[in-house]
Amino acid sequence: MKIWVDADACPVVIKEILFKASGRTKVEMTLVANHTIRIPPSPYITFLQVTQGFDVADNEIVQRLEAGDLVITGDIPLAAEVIEKGGHALNPRGEMYTTDNIKARLTMRDFMETMRSSGIQTGGPAVLNQTDRKNFANSLDRFLTKHL
Repeated sequence: MKIWVDADACPVVIKEILFKASGRTKVEMTLVANHTIRIPPSPYITFLQVTQGFDVADNEIVQRLEAGDLVITGDIPLAAEVIEKGGHALNPRGEMYTTDNIKARLTMRDFMETMRSSGIQTGGPAVLNQTDRKNFANSLDRFLTKHL
């Protein structure tokens, strides 16, 4: 199993949790982004820079992903592709995307996108708070314990 991180929009605090978990469990992790990201020196952590463009990082993750891998992303369409390919997807707030909830999440995302494109102000997601960080760390630990 390998961890893939959709790193362009991943909060720094979540990356720090992931760095510690990778070192502790010795699970390989690759951060994928279209801009340079600092990573700590570790034999388990790598960085893959992709070219600029719409969904380039997402497509690279899906292409390299193997069944059973974990992807860290808040991107619902990417999570749907990961699940379809046999992977697991966890968002930075600690919510695991599953075959049971991904269709509803996609539907809501598309609905909100339609609202925004028609000029309705919907606001963005809430700021990542301490509870979200703890939920993420706990979900990640549960996942790694179960799958290692």
